[in-house]
Amino acid sequence: MGVTCHKSRTTSVVLSIVAALTFLIVSTSIAGLLPDSSAPKSFADLVAKVQNTVVNISTTHVIKARPFMPPFGPHSPFKDFFGDQFDDFFGKFFGEIPQGKIKTRSLGSGVIIDKKKGYILTNNHVVAKADEIKVRLTNDKIYDAKIVGRDPKTDIALIQIKNAKDLPQEAKLGDSDAIRVGDWVIAIGNPFGLGHTVTAGIISAKGRIIGAGPYDDFLQTDAAINPGNSGGPLFNMKGEVIGINTAIVAHGQGIGFAIPSNMAKAIAQQLMKTGKVVRGWLGVMIQEITPELAESIGYKGDKGALVADVLKNGPARKAGLKRGDIIIKFDGKVISNAHTLSRVVSSTPPGKKVKIVIWRNGKEKTIEVRIGTMPAEGGEELASTETDWGFDVQKLTPDLAEEFGWSKKEKGLIVTEVKPGSPASAAGLKKGDLIKEVNRVPVKNLAQYKRALKKGKKNRLLLLVKRRKYTFYMLLQKD
Repeated sequence: MGVTCHKSRTTSVVLSIVAALTFLIVSTSIAGLLPDSSAPKSFADLVAKVQNTVVNISTTHVIKARPFMPPFGPHSPFKDFFGDQFDDFFGKFFGEIPQGKIKTRSLGSGVIIDKKKGYILTNNHVVAKADEIKVRLTNDKIYDAKIVGRDPKTDIALIQIKNAKDLPQEAKLGDSDAIRVGDWVIAIGNPFGLGHTVTAGIISAKGRIIGAGPYDDFLQTDAAINPGNSGGPLFNMKGEVIGINTAIVAHGQGIGFAIPSNMAKAIAQQLMKTGKVVRGWLGVMIQEITPELAESIGYKGDKGALVADVLKNGPARKAGLKRGDIIIKFDGKVISNAHTLSRVVSSTPPGKKVKIVIWRNGKEKTIEVRIGTMPAEGGEELASTETDWGFDVQKLTPDLAEEFGWSKKEKGLIVTEVKPGSPASAAGLKKGDLIKEVNRVPVKNLAQYKRALKKGKKNRLLLLVKRRKYTFYMLLQKD
């Protein structure tokens, strides 16, 4: 019996230890799943710390209105019936009606980055067409402001309050590269005219490309952003600006985008000094590397930008870059794709010597190049560009001409992809077609092509297409 009792007590002790360990392990696991104890119970202290740096912006733009035309005026359809004898009568009756002017108003937000000089960072689209800019502070004081400089390509603008003497405080621009997906952020702005509205959320994603411009690199957040928030700051928990709120998904919820503060800071510094932005230029046409392309040239990597063409008299040609090279590193930065290369090159100061690591014929090679200044219509153009019409084009290079059976003397843009069910597909556009004109404008490169796309009606696109020996017009239409 004694032995039995001893075993029983031993078993009991062992079970107790096992139970305690199990409880400890389970408790630790559950604690890991629960919200971090460092998560804020309130954002009130943070808001109080930074809210005075945020301003409401209202702009006025004067547009010319078409003059009122009487029903029997010179341009009336009744003129065909009544004849010219009524022109004098109605001219005397109505008199000469002058062309009117209409004032349009819009709202936005901004953040003070230099209270002594009165500099405010905002979006380009908030102030681009403004004839008058008013800035309202948290204390309801209103100031006139002027545009110091704008950069449409990144949607950044710098404005300045006149006679800025009593601005409350300025915000610190933080390091947007350091913010992590899942970190808490707050947005403060002027949505729908509701000044200094505060919303909170997290960073949902980084490096988003949404088609807003050639240098897209947005932070995505689920902090509520609405019309009027544009140009307002996105703060981290230290009270630093890590983004400038700029865009939303029209029919989405909790999907907003902010320009990273590191990009905004670099643009703002240039605008302060010269009122304009100067970008670096490499002088290449680039394209994405698809698995099929990589396999065809024997490239086993999945990152980089493929050089589709090297422009004459550009820095790349002088340094020895060639068509078919794959750029995998630029100035020590890994190049994930063609978009990354465009963004990195553009932010490099002209005149700087950088080392570029390329892949060529199965081997890596390092080339040194002195970066040039981007021409007015220049840039590292993507060799393929997609539109919402459902087709992709590339500049016709000798290699593409050979691939699709065109003469190397041909000029134009080659259709490289047509999406099923798209307006392009419905109109009969085919892969390999050569586009000679867009909306009656001749196009030989992507810069001309992009400009021509902006002309004409939004729901109709007229193309001059060459297919084999035949040239014909093709009309693409949207519902």
